[in-house]
Amino acid sequence: MSSYGYPTLRPRQTAWWSGCLVLVCLLFSPAAFAVTGELDLTSSVVGLVAVSIFVLAYALVMGEEKLHMRKSKPVLVAAGIIWALIGWVYVQAGMPTEAEHAFRETLLEFTELMLFLLVAMTYINALDERRAFDVLRSWMVRKGFTYRQLFWITGGLAFVISPIADNLTTALLMCAVVTKVAEGDKRFINLACVNIVVAANAGGAFSPFGDITTLMVWQAGMIQFQEFFVLLAPSLVNFLIPAVVMTLFIKNRKPDSLEEEVWLKRGARRIVLLFLFTVATAVACHTFLHLPPVLGMMTGLGYLQFFGYFLRRTLPRSLEKKRTRYARRGDDKKLAQLGSVVPFDVFNRVARAEWDTLLFFYGVVMCVGGLGYMGYLGMLSEALYTGWDATWANIALGLISAVVDNIPVMFAVLTMEPEMSQGHWLLITLTAGVGGSLLSIGSAAGVALMGQARGNYTFMGHLRWAPVIALGYAASIAVHLWINAGSFQVLG
Repeated sequence: MSSYGYPTLRPRQTAWWSGCLVLVCLLFSPAAFAVTGELDLTSSVVGLVAVSIFVLAYALVMGEEKLHMRKSKPVLVAAGIIWALIGWVYVQAGMPTEAEHAFRETLLEFTELMLFLLVAMTYINALDERRAFDVLRSWMVRKGFTYRQLFWITGGLAFVISPIADNLTTALLMCAVVTKVAEGDKRFINLACVNIVVAANAGGAFSPFGDITTLMVWQAGMIQFQEFFVLLAPSLVNFLIPAVVMTLFIKNRKPDSLEEEVWLKRGARRIVLLFLFTVATAVACHTFLHLPPVLGMMTGLGYLQFFGYFLRRTLPRSLEKKRTRYARRGDDKKLAQLGSVVPFDVFNRVARAEWDTLLFFYGVVMCVGGLGYMGYLGMLSEALYTGWDATWANIALGLISAVVDNIPVMFAVLTMEPEMSQGHWLLITLTAGVGGSLLSIGSAAGVALMGQARGNYTFMGHLRWAPVIALGYAASIAVHLWINAGSFQVLG
């Protein structure tokens, strides 16, 4: 499932059934322990209390819509209580430094990911403020495509853009186009939104920047940057099979074209280039210097800050040139727009990052890390990767990600670090990324679109196409097992 969020595109969100399913996996696994910490707390009262707190926190997250309480609050408190319980047990056992060291290690893993995501969010917000996404939407609205053309264009763009801009932002952008062009046609909007969700999730599965889970796998060093792209063909199959079937049910009529014209703000194209250069810097740091990619991303934030400084310093001169040019043309509309121009502020973009998502991410990582330190992830690893073949375990986890947030699922797998071949690591990356497409609540993109296209795109409307999406899920796995068969032979 995919998990970025941006305030300029903020949807109403629901949550996931993670706590209940994790509890079942943990409590009913075989009693073969692979304890991470010095003490095995899986059968202790403290351990069971910690699991109960985690489940309770997720129950509150699930009730976000009704409670109107941000999803980060319960997991933040749960993380604090779980680690406080660990600290208390280890202090009583005369080993206070072990718990402290484990907490710092878990916190370091989160911090690297958080800073990486923060920079990516800042760039996307900067592009949104410079109207890059509005211009793309405006172009598609004005073209007057047929419904089938719109179906394939929005799905195709969702697949192509999500590896860079992330699947949630991409899905929201494409949904805005569909709901504007096909306003009132609930059947088509629902069908197009299902296609967009599948395409955005599939596109995010073969890029380290397409989803938080792929980023986690890359930063953990399980898969190198260029190795993700062998998942392109399986991801493409995952998108195309449901799309081909769904397009047969579209009435190929042409909606009325709409007049909407939007101009890019100054510097938008250069920010795109800076973002690509930032990505290249992060990849170079990781590949050639063997340093964490977050170093390159934070350096890239510096690029954007310098460019923001340049935009602010040169704004008066730029406005004066534009006033002269528009006055000469007699373009009163553009002259009027110049009066609303405000200087670009990079720290405004940082402040507008989705902090609720980042803090929720912190709470989940720390909760799962704490339960892992108690020994529960060892139980889960034993149940899945010793009791089952790794291939079937990874396929099952992908299906579970349709109802369970894939962040704790992937973090749990990375923490367990089962002995798997590169092909199996690629498989869990693929299944965790595209498995969420099976249900509308299975991915951040689906949840977001239910809020944005409320009444048009629904849980039941998506569920109707679940068998077709499952066919694409199975086909993508088969394609991966076939074309990447060599990667399953050598354990990494």
